[in-house]
Amino acid sequence: MKSILNKSYILIFTSALLTLFSACDHKELIFDSEPTPVKQRSRTRVVYDWRYAPEANPASMELCLYPSNSSKHLSFNLTGKDGGYISLAPGKYDAISMNNDDLDWAKYRNTNDEDDFEVYTHDASELGAYKLLTSSIPRASGTEDERMAATPELSWGTRSDNFTISEENGENVITLYPEEVVCHYTVKILNVDNILSARGEEIDGTLSGMAEGYRFGSNVTTDSPVTMPFTLQIDAENRTLHGEFLTFGECNTLEAKHILTVYLFLTDGSKWYYTFDVHDQVAEAPDPRHVDIIVDGLTLPKPLSTGGLIPDVNDWNTEVVDIKM
Repeated sequence: MKSILNKSYILIFTSALLTLFSACDHKELIFDSEPTPVKQRSRTRVVYDWRYAPEANPASMELCLYPSNSSKHLSFNLTGKDGGYISLAPGKYDAISMNNDDLDWAKYRNTNDEDDFEVYTHDASELGAYKLLTSSIPRASGTEDERMAATPELSWGTRSDNFTISEENGENVITLYPEEVVCHYTVKILNVDNILSARGEEIDGTLSGMAEGYRFGSNVTTDSPVTMPFTLQIDAENRTLHGEFLTFGECNTLEAKHILTVYLFLTDGSKWYYTFDVHDQVAEAPDPRHVDIIVDGLTLPKPLSTGGLIPDVNDWNTEVVDIKM
């Protein structure tokens, strides 16, 4: 008897539910968790054409893409120098690309602003590569406020604007043309008298008035002058000092003074620094990408004899040298 009653109740409840639902308008069920449809992404080939830097051989390249509908950029790492494949949503883009291998020296800022995207270098003292920076050193007059910035290493970059990634089937292609963005500097000091007075096999030097960084987006150097340190090799046989290093070149619009300073530790324990005004050699170089600075004639002090008076090693002796033209 109890079982029959239970079945009756079930039939009545089911009938009531059917009546209720038949009286309502039918609507699609919507779940908040359903994903929004995403645009089809297109296979895109990135090609690097090295016609403007045929000797370049970076191990990898970074590609920064700036969608026309976004304030932030996309970043891709491409192994090797030839490029590769990426996946992009259809639309219009601008691109900035540079090598990203061996970049311990590099710092970036304004990366989301394609016009002000800038590479610059660490403080030289942060890298610990320059022994003259282990203690306070004298600076050439007028350059005391410049940041002591490490020199850059090899760097290539390029910018390309207004390319379209289409939704059509097939392969989209982005072709980029990197160029070298650093400058090669050499310093030669010829006819150094008493060169054997210098201690060690190399000495330190600095060059003031160099651009702090380079703007990939606008293809110009910055207007913040810095002093960059480098080393000079001692060639006692030929009585010369020789050094090579990289810079970003001169500031874009600001004319900063270029003073070469050479720091020497002599065998008698004394310390000397010599300053040379090399502004014209830098500013008027025939090729701003390859600058040769030449100083002809430098006389070092003769070491004091064993019985002589040893100078206070905490003091720097200075001399301003006029360059013979």
